Amino acid sequence: MRIEKLRQKFDIEVKWVNFPLHPETPQEGMTLEALFAGRNYDLEASYRRMKGLMDEEGLDYSRRTHTYNSRLAQELGAWADTLEGGEVLHDALYRAYFVDGANIGDEETLLGIVEAAGLPVGEARKVLGERRFRDAVDKDWARSREIGVSGVPTFAAGGYGVVGAQPYETLEKFLTEIGAELRAGNGG
Repeated sequence: MRIEKLRQKFDIEVKWVNFPLHPETPQEGMTLEALFAGRNYDLEASYRRMKGLMDEEGLDYSRRTHTYNSRLAQELGAWADTLEGGEVLHDALYRAYFVDGANIGDEETLLGIVEAAGLPVGEARKVLGERRFRDAVDKDWARSREIGVSGVPTFAAGGYGVVGAQPYETLEKFLTEIGAELRAGNGG
């Protein structure tokens, strides 16, 4: 993946920041046709574009029919970031949503994803029940608004940002322009 390749070349820390792409989506989800109704949005063209980008990255990507509210998934992701090895949940959530078409707004579905990722399900259940990471996600959403995030992914550093799925070369240039340090053995 591009991010891993960038981590190998540059001395950077990657931090996931949550963003409310469609926070109005109900927990049960909605069809993509309903989401984009009246917006002159070509779902087939969008799918082909995203499929091509994901294929270039070596990532699985399936045709989705629904969108789901990701708020609880984001809260679990924030929790997982506090655990040793918890980063596996981000990939598991990606696969569940973009490959399997799972409803990541449903608590039981999320707990199944946590279990499959090998993380403690009992603790995850408490995190969801008590909404322990609500404030952390609220802060991320506020920060996203402050810096003008308008889409995902957004890569931000040094007061600048690049929006959208970008070629590796664009991200490398971005890091070079903001002065990111090269790792030893990479010309630095």
